[in-house]
Amino acid sequence: MAAPKDLDPSSSPRAFLGAELRHAREAAGLSQEELGRPLFVSGSFIGQLEAGTRRMLREYAVQIDQILGTKDFFERNCAALAKSKYPEHFEEAAEAEAIATTIRHYLPQLIPGLLQTPAYAAALFRTYRPTVPEAEIEELVATRMERTRILDSPTTPLFWSILDEAALRRPVGGPATMAEALRHVLDLARHHRIIAQVLPFSAGAHAAMGGSLKLMEFTDAPPLCFVEGLDTGRLLDDPAKVARHSLTFNLLQAAALSPQDSLALIEAVAQDYEHEEPRP
Repeated sequence: MAAPKDLDPSSSPRAFLGAELRHAREAAGLSQEELGRPLFVSGSFIGQLEAGTRRMLREYAVQIDQILGTKDFFERNCAALAKSKYPEHFEEAAEAEAIATTIRHYLPQLIPGLLQTPAYAAALFRTYRPTVPEAEIEELVATRMERTRILDSPTTPLFWSILDEAALRRPVGGPATMAEALRHVLDLARHHRIIAQVLPFSAGAHAAMGGSLKLMEFTDAPPLCFVEGLDTGRLLDDPAKVARHSLTFNLLQAAALSPQDSLALIEAVAQDYEHEEPRP
């Protein structure tokens, strides 16, 4: 297994802890597989901890301290990683997303979070939480917009989104909000920041009828897949499962409109929203 690259300890708590884990493991003369065995995890999982693509949980930190003779170092320091702005089921996925080199994402009903505008995100959060104070909605929107900054880089990550036609047609927040949201997707695609395809209704049954999937690739760690449901989600690292979901995404790509035809459809739907009379 390839050794992980040197990490900048100041970049994040996960990077710091991953670097320290690698140094402690090597000092103990253990391979990634040998350290993973008593933890009942794979060597790849240890590599992901060291590369910073997975967050160290306390249950692993306690055992790692015992195995490597590091007293309570990892147990104490993994507490910093437990603080997150995101829901528990999405914490690890958000952390991995931030350092991925490639992200491929399909959602059946919505525009993906990384492509959303503030108005679109606010309309969603208000729907999910109809009675919370406005300040809480604003905080949720700010957190989501902070995530979108990973697309500020001109090249990394490569983001490939397959938008279901339902996401285009479902008027989240009303016509003006939808027109703005679709224009934003068009702008990102036309400036070559993302690749966008639309899975049309005419495609009929498809390989991801069961839900969403997000595939992430990294420079020095194995790929991951995040599958999500209602207030639940799982980050998968099993190679067979990741490969199966990668095939699913490939099948969706084959069933979707070409990028050029997809942008034409998004443009047409955006124009429809712009010409729609606002509801009283």
